[in-house]
Amino acid sequence: MHVLSDLTPIAAAAMDLEGVSAEDRVRWAVEAFGDKLVLTTSFGVQSAVMLHLVTQVVPTIPVIFIDTGYHFPETYRFAAELTTRLGLNLKTFVPTMTAAHQEAVYGRLWEKDLEGLKRYNFINKVEPMERAVRELGATAWLAGLRRSQASTRETLRVAQVQNKVTKVHPILDWDNRRVHRYLTEHGLPYHPLWDQGYVSIGDWHSTSKLEAGMTEEQTRFGGLKRECGLHETSGKDDFQI
Repeated sequence: MHVLSDLTPIAAAAMDLEGVSAEDRVRWAVEAFGDKLVLTTSFGVQSAVMLHLVTQVVPTIPVIFIDTGYHFPETYRFAAELTTRLGLNLKTFVPTMTAAHQEAVYGRLWEKDLEGLKRYNFINKVEPMERAVRELGATAWLAGLRRSQASTRETLRVAQVQNKVTKVHPILDWDNRRVHRYLTEHGLPYHPLWDQGYVSIGDWHSTSKLEAGMTEEQTRFGGLKRECGLHETSGKDDFQI
């Protein structure tokens, strides 16, 4: 890999990694970051792709799952199935406030305005993820984001730095057809709610089926926003738990 003099190493890597396979992107991350590399999963619709792809290269990689306490029952069962089937080194992190505690103090934050949703995402997703990174000593993070999923992801690079952690997106340029082909070739399942019309799955209260005239990103958070905060600049200075 060449590193251009006017670019940071990660920026240069991002350029080099555009033209290689998803597997080679994972191998690059393993070579660059070693045991400081983690993988995240939401056990969403197509999560089996990244879980299989990455563990074929590095079987014991820590797999971070943020359990908000608000996942669909089907998600928990899907997580158990894939953890057993792929032998995942699963690391589950939960919010410091239980769901009951949050609702007693703040009410149902996801039903409030955008600021309420931002607080909800910080408590249930951002803070647990930042804690996971600290406790596991991670400096790099493999994530399954794809440019075709949302307008907020169209300008992402294969490798980039977010909140001082290097994020690597091995399947960033894959479309739904490529995802389906990989799942089929390896006999891997979609999330069980896929057959009911769900194309992007998160917490039960902020996920809806894809209806006529909707885009994928409109099925999350009532269309108010696509990202939950995990893939945005940290908002830790905005809230206290």
